[in-house]
Amino acid sequence: MLVAVSYWVYSLVRNFVPEQERTAQAHARAVLSLQESLGIAVERRINQAADSVEWLIVGMNYYYATLHFGVTIGVLVWLYLRRPHRYRPLRSALFATTGLALIGYYFYPLAPPRLMPESYGYIDTVVKHGTWGSMASGDMANLSNQYAAMPSMHIGWSLWCALAVALVVRRTWLRVAALCYPLATLVVIVATGNHFLLDAVGGTVCVGLGFGVARLLGRLPIGAGRGTGTEARGQAPVPATQRGPEPEQGPEPLTARIPRQSGAPGEAGARPGRSEEPPATVGADSGPRPRWSERA
Repeated sequence: MLVAVSYWVYSLVRNFVPEQERTAQAHARAVLSLQESLGIAVERRINQAADSVEWLIVGMNYYYATLHFGVTIGVLVWLYLRRPHRYRPLRSALFATTGLALIGYYFYPLAPPRLMPESYGYIDTVVKHGTWGSMASGDMANLSNQYAAMPSMHIGWSLWCALAVALVVRRTWLRVAALCYPLATLVVIVATGNHFLLDAVGGTVCVGLGFGVARLLGRLPIGAGRGTGTEARGQAPVPATQRGPEPEQGPEPLTARIPRQSGAPGEAGARPGRSEEPPATVGADSGPRPRWSERA
């Protein structure tokens, strides 16, 4: 319930941010120019190549429209049910990541490549192929902020999902599979013309800061990998206030000292003194008692 309400608030704030189309287009040109100077302006080539294969780009459109929310909720539910001791700290990291993204949307509106003028050569694949489910293009475009591209929360949330799974599972192949998810998402957001590569960098920075905020709040312990005891089996640890009393220890064995006699046993005038024998433990199995030798 809390997650659903939080997503509703996130969508509400994101969509009510002033669109500022002129500013967003200017920012898009600036980002594209920076990427060209860095030699990483590959979005148009990838966008056009993917669009030439209809089944591929249609699948990417549905990927972009559905997995962003569905996988994130699935990971949250899995953590809640199977790793409850990790659920709250990782949820806090997700909330912090999303909150930081809202700040970016408000102060840095950015047009995605697909909304730049046609002269730039980008293709709006949702409009061209008529796929459903995306609020970024087509008939649903008026329900969302079209210029909330920096940072990319498709990358932010997918990277959070990957890290959340990788931090709590033990099998290497599961960790590798989890980390492939944000990589696939990166290809999709570029191929569909929804983001620049630098948008993905912004989303990655938000995730790093989100985990840092959760750590500062004391919600994310260092080494949040494998638990021990009940935690390793996915069970929540029992609070100290609910634990039973500690088992009582028995009383320490009593010891008695046998006084030393100054003379031989049986002699007249023998006086008690310090015992030369080691302390005898009452009730302990200390072997046969020593006998006094008799003199003729």
